[in-house]
Amino acid sequence: MNKQGKRFKPKSNRQRWTALLLFFGSLGWAQTDSRAIFEEIGKDLGELTEITGLKMQHKVPFDLITKDQVNQFLKDRVREVTTPEDLRIEELGLKKFGFVPQDFDLAKQTVDLLTEQAAAFYDYHKKKLYITDWAPSDMRQAALVHELAHALADQHFHLERFIKQGRDDDDLSMARTAVMEGQATWLMSEAIKRRTGQSLKGSPRSVETMSRAMETGGSDYPVFESAPLYFRKTLVFPYTQGMLFQNAVYEKMDQGAFAAVFRRPPVSTQQILHPQKYFDAVMPTRPALPKFSMRGYKRLVAGTVGEMDHAILIEQYLDERLAGQLATHWRGGLYALDENKREHHVVLSYAVEWDGASAARQYFGAYQEVLRKKWKSIEVASSSEGTFTGRGDDGYFVVRLEGAIVSSLEGLRDPAVN
Repeated sequence: MNKQGKRFKPKSNRQRWTALLLFFGSLGWAQTDSRAIFEEIGKDLGELTEITGLKMQHKVPFDLITKDQVNQFLKDRVREVTTPEDLRIEELGLKKFGFVPQDFDLAKQTVDLLTEQAAAFYDYHKKKLYITDWAPSDMRQAALVHELAHALADQHFHLERFIKQGRDDDDLSMARTAVMEGQATWLMSEAIKRRTGQSLKGSPRSVETMSRAMETGGSDYPVFESAPLYFRKTLVFPYTQGMLFQNAVYEKMDQGAFAAVFRRPPVSTQQILHPQKYFDAVMPTRPALPKFSMRGYKRLVAGTVGEMDHAILIEQYLDERLAGQLATHWRGGLYALDENKREHHVVLSYAVEWDGASAARQYFGAYQEVLRKKWKSIEVASSSEGTFTGRGDDGYFVVRLEGAIVSSLEGLRDPAVN
């Protein structure tokens, strides 16, 4: 989701927190001596230079780190980059959209999830590579290639600045994270392929297979497997879809693709999901938000809701097949959170535009099902071809269909007026 103010969604936190962990997969490094690590770094940098045409400008410092140290590192970073009020707003947004339950603890879930997943990471703030001491040794080369790919990109394109340039736009920020993680994942996979005399180039089926293999955590990652769907989907998106996106750009631009995606990055998750829209420079629209009486309310945050968000929402409350079919018709979406602290009301204003009236009508029906399922109780006051009103767990609501746009107000203190 694209923010014009403070961010609230888990991917926002991952832009601020887990962008520090530019690789978190089940790839790691066994305890070994510094000389062996240094020799491995030199070998892998040579491969990366050959593949990308980019040269390392200076050495990359590294250090071994324990799981407890990773956990403390994450907790410290949470305190550094966010405030209790930021977290409160982020959790409000997640809960208003129905992505997480009402007792969800955003900070704890994020730290626990990343501690479980982290095996090696590149900190682009300190310009340092951290290697964990508990992961299996047979995966160390893949992990190192991935992290060195980040270090190489950082020296040429300044990753911290690259992410900060998208900090006010969550959907764009997620797309930029997909550029970083997708490129590193692609390079890791290509390096492995080349060592067997093969290549990803011209092998879309191999890329698709590798991407799908990263979509599940398995029994070794119970925190990941038990996390809300939104967390699981947005956590792997930069790696899986980002890898597919990087491959599409590489097939079109060859070696120039590695610099191109940083110099002209995608602007939305839609462009990541559909690379042709990136090549065609298809920009998101900005439908107007529905209005309500703002007296006594303060705006907490405003921004956009991307194609990826809608796909997850539909899958969570309806089914994956419909999500895949309908979300592709997304054209643009906005949202806002406004709070009346005195009366304990938070209103969600939301609007999404589709590529035609047919898709909008289909989503109008789908969103009614989302509302029925995300609340414990719902009282429907009226239901017609263009309006759906009533009362849910957090107040009155009104959903409207007007042409290609579906809009919603949720959490109103007074009944909606038709």
